Amino acid sequence: MAEYKLLLPSMGEGVMEATIITWLFNEGDTVKEDDSVVEIATDKVDSDVPTPISGKIIKILKQKDEVAKVGEAIAILEIDGEGASVSTAEEAQVEVVSPDQETINTIEAPLNGSISNVEFSGDIYLSPLVKSIAQQENISETELQTIKGSGLEGRITKEDILSYVSTRGNQEPALQKVAEAPKAAVAAPAVTTPISVAAGDEIIPMDRMRKIIAENMVKAKHVAPHVTSFIETDVTNVVKWRAKHKDILEKRDGEKLTFMPIFVKAIVKAIQDFPMINVSVNGENIIKKKNINIGMATALPDGNLIVPVIKNADQLSISGLAKAINDLAYRARNKKLRPEDTQGATYTISNVGSFGNLMGTPIIPQPQVAILAIGAIVKKPAVLETKDGDVIAIRQLMFMSHSYDHRVVDGSLGGMFLKHVHDYLQNWDMNTEI
Repeated sequence: MAEYKLLLPSMGEGVMEATIITWLFNEGDTVKEDDSVVEIATDKVDSDVPTPISGKIIKILKQKDEVAKVGEAIAILEIDGEGASVSTAEEAQVEVVSPDQETINTIEAPLNGSISNVEFSGDIYLSPLVKSIAQQENISETELQTIKGSGLEGRITKEDILSYVSTRGNQEPALQKVAEAPKAAVAAPAVTTPISVAAGDEIIPMDRMRKIIAENMVKAKHVAPHVTSFIETDVTNVVKWRAKHKDILEKRDGEKLTFMPIFVKAIVKAIQDFPMINVSVNGENIIKKKNINIGMATALPDGNLIVPVIKNADQLSISGLAKAINDLAYRARNKKLRPEDTQGATYTISNVGSFGNLMGTPIIPQPQVAILAIGAIVKKPAVLETKDGDVIAIRQLMFMSHSYDHRVVDGSLGGMFLKHVHDYLQNWDMNTEI
């Protein structure tokens, strides 16, 4: 018999690690090729990891809530064959520096001893395992801030903190310098107001996705100075055109025609008019994106939010957009998105009108520089200019809210972009092909 190391596979550009949610099999269980053996979570989506080979799980290397890097072994399988060699995929495994055995024994000993009362504010993202190690070793939050994390977005991994613990004695002089530095040179920790809990109040811990959303929203507001412009648009032609074509598309292609493909088409045209909206900021450089990939904020049944991405939206027709949007929305709500489905957005749209809201002030997802919120379509009396003079008529009106990053998008660019989206929708061609 031979041993095979099951590695954490690549999950798309920019995803370097994942957290183990739950194992679907136990040690000693036999699995077949392509069986999903473990559920994992990245900062984008949840997904399953299948085994590429049949065998028996003899050792689980990464437990629930532990973080694994792409290419790292998460389990060992016993398979038919000669020798103790693992699969050739092991050659791609990421090398991890391990601390000495004494350090491992100290840290991974059963938690039957005393644990320090170290508490953390939440300003630093810590996995449950890393937090446990920090508490056992009495590592303060100030001390953690000196550790350079190698995980996604600089997060501290298990290997980082184990390596730090093994050389901790050499860190004290540096920590002493930090402690003795002038107060102005050391950032003051965030102070939160204590919240009183009254009788009958329910305490609901944030789930993993809610924590990620909270972290990303705070980061987005911290990084980008937001400005929001508003406009009211007459979408009567859009409503009539959709009513005329929705049955045709469903009968022809089996796809429902919502308003979203129409909104995305107008946004794509406006981006082509103003390509400096389709950019990202990298330090003091502006990266002008070649592709137009539209993020679509989607509410999930559990109340959380995810943003799947319509790739190369400028190359799709109305029917192509409808198919892509329906597919992404369905898979988002049924937890079937792949990590790559949520990556690479260059501009985002959020339909707050689906909740009956007239308008909103959306937060720009990093590293994009703008986002458009679409409000509810409402029948209202409006003044129309005709060749015979002004008249009052019942029209379908809708507000749009455009938030943009004032570091690189000034009011003129942000306002003109919004006006062009408005013009494309208000003057929608009734002869547009689906």
